[in-house]
Amino acid sequence: SSVTSIGNECFSNCKSLTQIVISSLVTTIEDYCFSHCESLTQITIPSSVTSIGDYCFLHCESLTQITIPSSVTSIGCYCFSHCTSLREITIPSSVTSIGDYCFHNCEALAKVTIASHDLILPQNLFFLCKKLKKLIMPKSLHKPFKLPFFTKLIRI
Repeated sequence: SSVTSIGNECFSNCKSLTQIVISSLVTTIEDYCFSHCESLTQITIPSSVTSIGDYCFLHCESLTQITIPSSVTSIGCYCFSHCTSLREITIPSSVTSIGDYCFHNCEALAKVTIASHDLILPQNLFFLCKKLKKLIMPKSLHKPFKLPFFTKLIRI
């Protein structure tokens, strides 16, 4: 079949779902798609995906790592909020839009790399990310938010 979008709340609250491999035909992962998949540890997003919706991975507490492909141009608000096991993430240079509170309360998040030079960063992007030790981002990006005193900002 030719499924190009994973619909709103499609896998929401699938508490025993542990891993997902998304078809290379999919271009959009819609809002709340994998929210509250508490056992989800691994997801493979293909390079066909251009948009990740709002609240998409909200409360995926077991998710430790996710790779955002360079095809993605937009990441919705609260997308990774409460992913309390997520330790590191890279936002590729293709991303031109990222939503408010995207990494809200990602308790284990220690390192973020932002490769995009054409991105407006929301003020509350890393709200309650208490372990964020390293933020790597281009010199050209404006940082509208305060970082915790223990976060090292590296400009590239």
